[in-house]
Amino acid sequence: MKKLNVIMVYNKEENKILMCKREKEPYKGKFNLVGGKVEKNEDELHAAYRELREETGITDKDITLTHIMNFQYKMKDMELEVYAGKLNKNVDLIEELNKLYWIDKNANFFDLEKYAGEGNIGHMVQQVEIYKDKVL
Repeated sequence: MKKLNVIMVYNKEENKILMCKREKEPYKGKFNLVGGKVEKNEDELHAAYRELREETGITDKDITLTHIMNFQYKMKDMELEVYAGKLNKNVDLIEELNKLYWIDKNANFFDLEKYAGEGNIGHMVQQVEIYKDKVL
């Protein structure tokens, strides 16, 4: 089964979420969470920190990630791991491929014209809000 991850990065004040604007399909031109592929035999948490560092320059010294949920896509033989965390300081972002944006956490992440993931990002944000004492 192919494994991917997405990382929900909240700013220090917990009022914005870091997103990228997709440069390629799927979801080209839409906002999405940062993340990527888990390599074969790679520890999942290590993969999340690696992808976060590669795509944004944020390291494990800047944020503590919590694994909050997985989505299994049986027809695609794929699993998507979802991590979340809050920055412990302000950081200078380093873009890899996709341009990075801070989006207000109260945005309508269910807007399919603007955001990737068929509404899943909205669901993820709601789950973090429910369990924020354990996650952020």
